[in-house]
Amino acid sequence: MSDRSGIFAGDDPFVMARRWLEEAIATEPGDPNAIALSTVDESGMPNVRMVLLKEIEDAAFVFYTNYESRKGQELAQAGKAAFVMHWKSLGRQIRVRGTVTKEDGPKADAYYQSRSLQSRLGAWASRQSQPLASRATLMADVARLTVEKGPRPDRPAFWGGFRIAPLEIEFWSDGAFRLHDRFRWSRDTLGQDWDVLRLSP
Repeated sequence: MSDRSGIFAGDDPFVMARRWLEEAIATEPGDPNAIALSTVDESGMPNVRMVLLKEIEDAAFVFYTNYESRKGQELAQAGKAAFVMHWKSLGRQIRVRGTVTKEDGPKADAYYQSRSLQSRLGAWASRQSQPLASRATLMADVARLTVEKGPRPDRPAFWGGFRIAPLEIEFWSDGAFRLHDRFRWSRDTLGQDWDVLRLSP
């Protein structure tokens, strides 16, 4: 579109998203890669929680979690998800809706090994989303696994990545008098060309 210039310029939404995230890293006081991830359960009841986005690939957004957690189960069941990234420092946000696949191969192994030892052992110890008797119980599990797994634990089979391949990406920027700028990139199926529309604020 003729007026899609400045921060909205470009023909690749993933390049734009990476550029916006890089700018946010310089200005946002904490966790500029935080996303509010939305899933639905088998009855269609929604859930939302904050997770950390780890990579913007050429065609997808990637984060990591426990596959047996509530979000992991809901992602696997529905095969779809949505999220929003918001940066108050920049007055911008990105909304994404798309299909979900697992990232549980060598790339997940490499990312797991890049984490601190404490985080790797924590992934083993936490039965995410399950009832927990006490924090002492959790810490005892961490201590036991520290001895059992040693200094280089393998990635648990129940922990890995999810890749969201978008069918819709919306870029939003704050405007004076609430006259915001919004551009929606959409397509019916993966691999199609994007249709880009300016939306009313």
